[in-house]
Amino acid sequence: MTDLAESIESMEQLAVVWRAMVLDRDADADVSDLPGIAVRWADSRFAFWNALTLTDVGADAHLLGQRLAQAADIMRSKKQPGFLWLFEDLLDEEARATLETATERAGLEYAFPGTGMAGDLLPVPDPVHPDLTFVRVTTDEQLRAYADLNARGYGFPLEAARDGLVGSTLWKDQVYAYLAMRGDVPVSCAGTIAADGRLFVVLVATDPEWQRRGYGEAVTRKALYEGARATGLTRATLHATVAGAPVYPRIGFKPNSPIRFYGLKD
Repeated sequence: MTDLAESIESMEQLAVVWRAMVLDRDADADVSDLPGIAVRWADSRFAFWNALTLTDVGADAHLLGQRLAQAADIMRSKKQPGFLWLFEDLLDEEARATLETATERAGLEYAFPGTGMAGDLLPVPDPVHPDLTFVRVTTDEQLRAYADLNARGYGFPLEAARDGLVGSTLWKDQVYAYLAMRGDVPVSCAGTIAADGRLFVVLVATDPEWQRRGYGEAVTRKALYEGARATGLTRATLHATVAGAPVYPRIGFKPNSPIRFYGLKD
């Protein structure tokens, strides 16, 4: 794939996966596909399930300004806060140069960075880590542990993360979600889900107390191994945070578009 094609793939993977995730939380969730904007909004207390992304390819500065204003209006109409995911490589050079001014004019503020990644890397070997055993998430108790790891890893309130996951049938049946256990203590987690011919890595988190020990990489490899074994898929995609960005290339992922996350200004 060309660099632009991989960036488009990254945006489209978000739209596909998040449709399933937000409808899992609320069958009446807003999953509108508007001109230039994909809305994936569950109005959940778990802010990751409240997302918009711009879908135009090669948007110029004028179009960017229009889309950002529309996106901000949509976000203001919702009860719960969320994020605009903006894939920088889908903008033309002029639009990228005006991005800071345009987002400020729309009433949006920069929250944190990310990076799209992908690779034809499957299958991967079944991982072994001397400290860990791996358990697939099949019960609400395990799903609560998965949610709590995400809360601690990303700084969400526990109840908000639980609101995003606990009770989900999708996560217990269709996501290859794994807990990394150190004895009887869950220390890290990762999931994969089939999406439009790819295996998408979702919600990788490690308890801050147990970071920098290779636990996140090991459990991500486990979710990829089991997902690939079950589906036969050979290509995988993900959206990495700053913490995860150095880890995934070791598995075989290659970066594509930088992602900028924006929320509404207070």
